[in-house]
Amino acid sequence: MKIDGSCHCGAIRYEAEIDPAGVYLCHCSDCQAISGSPFRWAVTIPASDYRLLAGEPKTYVKTAENGAINHQVFCPDCASPLYSTTPVNDFATVNVRLGTARQRDALKPGMELWCRSQQSWLGTIEETERREKQVGT
Repeated sequence: MKIDGSCHCGAIRYEAEIDPAGVYLCHCSDCQAISGSPFRWAVTIPASDYRLLAGEPKTYVKTAENGAINHQVFCPDCASPLYSTTPVNDFATVNVRLGTARQRDALKPGMELWCRSQQSWLGTIEETERREKQVGT
């Protein structure tokens, strides 16, 4: 599925080819703090399927719970999160932040990760696969 989107201020625009079946929510405490919400909504795709159309994003480098380095890419003007990537796989994949996609209404999550960190007041989505933490990288 082709999606397109932009940051909140419109300075950065992109398009991407995604598999909607790969859409997930992440409840880890890092995603909560960085997004300012109870979870992060994303899809992982090959980096070659993400095309920056306008603007120059900024990168924040963070260290995950397992010690892995993760690059959080965002708009330097409005701070909208765009995607994350990691040097572990030579930046071969990106995790597109779906709140910036125009087609977000069609992007229902099929999996939830880091459910052990989920906010207790947040309900569940019955159709999702739920994992206590992330499996793999």
